[in-house]
Amino acid sequence: MKEVTFKSFSPPLEGLGEAPTFTKIILMKKKLFWVLIPFFLFSFSSLRADEGMWTLYNLPQAVFNQMKSEGFALPYGALYNNNDAIKNSVVSFSGYCSGVVVSPDGLVFTNHHCGFEAIRSHSTVEHDYMLNGFVAKNYAEELPNKDMFVSFMINQKDITADVMRLGFEAMGRKKQNALLDSLQNAYTSEAKKQDSSYHVDIDAFYEGNRYYATTYQDFTDLRLVFAVPKSMGKFGGDTDNWMWPRQTCDFSVFRIYANKDNRPAPYSKDNVPYRPKHWAPVSLQGYKEGDFAMTMGYPGSTSRYLSSYGIRERRDALNAPRAQVRGVKQRIMAQHMRADEAVRIKYDSKFAQSSNYWKNSIGMNKCIDSIGLIAQKQHYETLIRAWQDSTGYLKGQLDFGEMARFYADRFEARKALMYFNETFLRTNELTDRALKAIKTTSKDKKGRYIKFDDNRKQWDAALDKEVQVALLKNYRAHVEAKYLPAFYQTIDKKCHGDYERYVDHLWETSALMTNGKRVYVTKQTIKKDAGLQYGEQLNAMREQFNRMLNATRDSIDEQERLLCAAKLRMEEDMPHYSDANFTMRLSYGQVEGITLGGHSTYYTTAESLVEKMKRGDNGVFDYKAEPVMHRLMDATSFGPYADKTTGKLQLCFLTNNDITGGNSGSPIFNGKGQLIGLAFDGNWDSLSSDINFDKRLARCIGVDIRYVLYMIDKWGHADHLLREINAQ
Repeated sequence: MKEVTFKSFSPPLEGLGEAPTFTKIILMKKKLFWVLIPFFLFSFSSLRADEGMWTLYNLPQAVFNQMKSEGFALPYGALYNNNDAIKNSVVSFSGYCSGVVVSPDGLVFTNHHCGFEAIRSHSTVEHDYMLNGFVAKNYAEELPNKDMFVSFMINQKDITADVMRLGFEAMGRKKQNALLDSLQNAYTSEAKKQDSSYHVDIDAFYEGNRYYATTYQDFTDLRLVFAVPKSMGKFGGDTDNWMWPRQTCDFSVFRIYANKDNRPAPYSKDNVPYRPKHWAPVSLQGYKEGDFAMTMGYPGSTSRYLSSYGIRERRDALNAPRAQVRGVKQRIMAQHMRADEAVRIKYDSKFAQSSNYWKNSIGMNKCIDSIGLIAQKQHYETLIRAWQDSTGYLKGQLDFGEMARFYADRFEARKALMYFNETFLRTNELTDRALKAIKTTSKDKKGRYIKFDDNRKQWDAALDKEVQVALLKNYRAHVEAKYLPAFYQTIDKKCHGDYERYVDHLWETSALMTNGKRVYVTKQTIKKDAGLQYGEQLNAMREQFNRMLNATRDSIDEQERLLCAAKLRMEEDMPHYSDANFTMRLSYGQVEGITLGGHSTYYTTAESLVEKMKRGDNGVFDYKAEPVMHRLMDATSFGPYADKTTGKLQLCFLTNNDITGGNSGSPIFNGKGQLIGLAFDGNWDSLSSDINFDKRLARCIGVDIRYVLYMIDKWGHADHLLREINAQ
């Protein structure tokens, strides 16, 4: 093993598993003490951890030096500071994914699953773009999308001193939130003096120990340009999700539009393609194992500093209930979707969103147990306690006994709340309307009211009712009686335990299911309307959960903040990255395979896709594809898209970059800052990476940009896009 240096300096215990007792000498702040740790620890000089979700404006020089040593060939300023900095081509895609600008006319690549809802919303049975794909032959055919946008990060800075100077630490949660909102408004006002289209977000970093202000510019006219058929964009479905090897052609193409002055503007037929400051050069040169690889995007959420108590709660009170409830819901959805094309179009996006973190939760729990993560965290906490005893740092504040008690006190309520949320939030149209009616109303002389638009194109009554019945039964089977909303008494007494009868009554009699008319929400109407009663009783239960959990929420958050602060101080001579919070981050590493069946594999080819398609022909639903796809993948020559070394069309590849939700659509760059792929998934063995990174297991799965271009060319025949992208 060659000698290398740490890239980030997370606790050396994480991700190493059980091993013999070892005596480690730790020198910190000129104090020498010995700690017995029942894990084998490599020395800092010989352990390499390709880990990190680094902010760009303050990227540690040591980290950049490591990037250079591994093959990054551009200067420091090329990442963030220059007008043509790489970060200027990277966007937040609609607040839930990432994307990259690839042309001087505002063309954006992201994942197919990130564009899923846009593709679905334009689909009908007659023009099913989800099933058959979509190609705009010119600007006029590009399709506008409601409530979609891209955000460019303009700059970022640390404002912790400003926040703390105002007495932030001594405030309660509500006052802290109010202060942050006030500061955010003040910073936004200042930014708008520079450019009226700017706005500023303030986010917590390092578990609330630091606060950064980030300036953004949003473009809200975003149009669909190109989408492959779902058979390719989601090839493998749930069977292959979070798995390797992959052959998924997970990309879609959008275009940013601006006004005639190249400024952000709402949708207008007069808008024109946006001319960006910088766009990513697209490479046809490929990669080989060991090559430098870098992702840049907007990872959503990690909890790498989380305590052992928090990880146990995540496993047992959050992940397990989520997986259980979604499994029940998805079985019913799948039956209805396969029976009716119109229903499938309505629910494609909803099913994909649900199933993604259903499988993630299952995989994360498996990984937590298989690598003994809770025990690893417990041993690391023992190390921190020993350091705390030696130095006195945060003595009387960071208290592991108190932390354990707080978590234990809220465990059952937190678990029941997860069952509640997964059962009643965003699972059927009537429940959605019932909760909105109670919480979101207007007012006139007659009282509070709400009016629902006719959105029947988005849901199916038969599917929703069957899901509602199943989940009502399932909820009762998994929570204590004290967590049951009052309408369960109605089911027992008035419906004699008949859940279907109760649900039919709600749908058939409630004014909630009328469209375009005002539904008044008053004491009198609630008494008369079963749907409004249902919503009120759900809301009452939700408020009860909030009261139960508020008693410990602030205390747990404070203990987790102090735990992070202790780690940062104990390892203050080492650079640390903050947990992901959907701000722009850089991750770097190498193209690197993973051992399967005794040999290492880091890419897949067209031949492997053809083999899976044959299984689709023999009944494996997730591997079905159109005949044209068989022909395209079975070609004898792939022209400029073939790898120059293997001569094959390479489809997907692996890197050891750090990835989590929100990274979907993140560009993968080579050492020259050229685009070689789009990140779209992680592998099954790394699903605990949101709370622990393990280089041996963690891989980022990307779609090869040559596969993307091949489909644009040979399936889409979109020569105008190829000329615009101008891949080299």
